[in-house]
Amino acid sequence: MDRWVGKVAVVTGASSGIGAATAKALVRAGMIVVGLARRVERIEALRNELPANVPGQLHAIRCDVMREEDILAAYAQIERQFGGVDVQINSAGIAHHTVRILQPNNTQPLRDIVHTDLLGLTLCSREAYLSMQKRSVDGHIVHLNSITGHSIPPLNTLNIYPAVKHGVTALTETMRQELRFAGSKVKVTSISPGLTRTPINPNSDTYTGPILEPEDIADAILYALGTPPRVQIHELTIKPVGEVE
Repeated sequence: MDRWVGKVAVVTGASSGIGAATAKALVRAGMIVVGLARRVERIEALRNELPANVPGQLHAIRCDVMREEDILAAYAQIERQFGGVDVQINSAGIAHHTVRILQPNNTQPLRDIVHTDLLGLTLCSREAYLSMQKRSVDGHIVHLNSITGHSIPPLNTLNIYPAVKHGVTALTETMRQELRFAGSKVKVTSISPGLTRTPINPNSDTYTGPILEPEDIADAILYALGTPPRVQIHELTIKPVGEVE
C-alpha cells in the first residue's frame, strides 16, 4: 500500500457496513479518503473511531448515487478540493428483502436497486476514470459485488438483486476490456462477499451462523490495492468458513 500513501480514495456508501470499514482502513493506510453517502454525519462520526495519529485523512461529501447530478457535483468538488481520484471503491448498495419480483406495485424499489447497485456504480466509475485519465494516473477501481452475482441461492428474499449483481460481474469484465483497448493501466476488481454482518442484511447483527465481518472485506480490498502494478485481481470471492452456498 506504500504507493497509495497521500493519494485520494473515494468510497461510496461510506456511512456504514463495508464502506465504513474500508474508509477507516484506507485512512489507517495513509490515504486521503473522501466518503460519499446520503448521511454524511455518519461518515464524520467515523473520525472518532480512528486513533489521533492515523497517517491519512477522512472527509465526507453528501451524495446520493441514484442521482447523477449528485455524482457530478461530488466529483467536481473532489477535483477542486483534492485534485482528483486515484482509487475508487464502489461500496454503495441497497436491497429490499420484502419485495418480490412478481408482486404488484414494486417498480420503485426495483428501480432503486438498479440505480444504486449498478447504474450508480457505473457512473461513479466513469467519473473516477475520467479523473485518472486526465492526470495520467494508473489508478484502481473496486466494485463491491456479491456471491449472488455468480450463483443464486434458493431464497425468496432476493428479487432483482442477483440480476443486478450478475450485471456487476459482467460490467467488471466489460470495463477491463475497455481499459485494455484504451491502453490504460487502470485496474478494476470485483470483490464478492458471502454473508456479511452489515445493515443490508437484516438481523445479521444477531446472526450466530457462519458470517463475515465488514473488516474482513476491507482487508481483501487492501490486498487487491496492494498488489504490484503488473498484477490485477479481477475477481475475489470471500465466504465465511462453513457457509452452505
